[in-house]
Amino acid sequence: MTLRVAVQMDPLESIKIAGDSSFALMLSAQERGHEVWHYDVSSLAWQSDGTSAGKITAHAAPVTVQRVEGDHFTAGERRRIDLARDIDVILMRQDPPFHLGYISAAFLLDRLKGTTLVINDPREVVNAPEKMFVLDYARFMPPTMIARHLDDLKAFQQEHGSVVIKPLHGNGGKAIFRLDADGTNLSALSEVFDLTWPEPHMIQPFLPEVSEGDKRIVLVDGHFAGAINRFPGEGEFRSNLAQGGHAESATLTAREEEICAAMGPELKKRGLVFVGIDVIGGKWLTEINVTSPTGIVAIDKFNGTDTAGLIWDAIERRHAAM
Repeated sequence: MTLRVAVQMDPLESIKIAGDSSFALMLSAQERGHEVWHYDVSSLAWQSDGTSAGKITAHAAPVTVQRVEGDHFTAGERRRIDLARDIDVILMRQDPPFHLGYISAAFLLDRLKGTTLVINDPREVVNAPEKMFVLDYARFMPPTMIARHLDDLKAFQQEHGSVVIKPLHGNGGKAIFRLDADGTNLSALSEVFDLTWPEPHMIQPFLPEVSEGDKRIVLVDGHFAGAINRFPGEGEFRSNLAQGGHAESATLTAREEEICAAMGPELKKRGLVFVGIDVIGGKWLTEINVTSPTGIVAIDKFNGTDTAGLIWDAIERRHAAM
């Protein structure tokens, strides 16, 4: 089966190929003989054409990729293509933040349903923002509050002592703050958050178990595919690799297996093929990442696996069933 694949992602010039999951997916697609195209989400367009679906286009270029730092891709002539007629599969892989621009692009791609397979399913990506979808599995989460009113935040902090506060739709470990048990600066930090984001904020107890690792677990079409344990860098409490954390190979605890089993069928049903969940200390679920999950390069490096290949197996099965 040869597929025409378009990857909606950030400029290829800017990626770090050593750990980029989108690049790994492009390499894997190319190795399978699929035709790979690249376009920037800003070129996505819809135009009426007399049908309810309309015509959805993007300014895309055919690309060839290779794992050579500084010379990792060549691109053909960029042209406007019809995403329903010219493309079989779209990977929605632009980086968050998850904002109205992200949501608008997902709504446009959702109009391709029945003609072009979009991974992850764009309607379900809108329905499952990382720190909101996870609330469906609150029984696995640490104590959590989503609130904006300062009195609510103060009451939670006074109950739990040292806390972490983070933007509801943040990404990559950015703007996550730890406050000590005395609550100093909570009011000032709340003011900054309120001025920066219109949505409420997430507050949770600081979990000392983060020193034992913040595990990224990847599920492919609802099934466990691999995991790495991420540890904070020097002087940090955030373990995101993008924030200087480091990773080690990992297996699942019994609790983590329970978490995966609980959400796997729902992920599959929603068309969320590539998902990364975060679990602290082997037991506390904190996020379900569906917008542009990462981590497969590190997982495959430590475990000798081919997670990108598993993802393409799932995509090919879904496309064949359309």
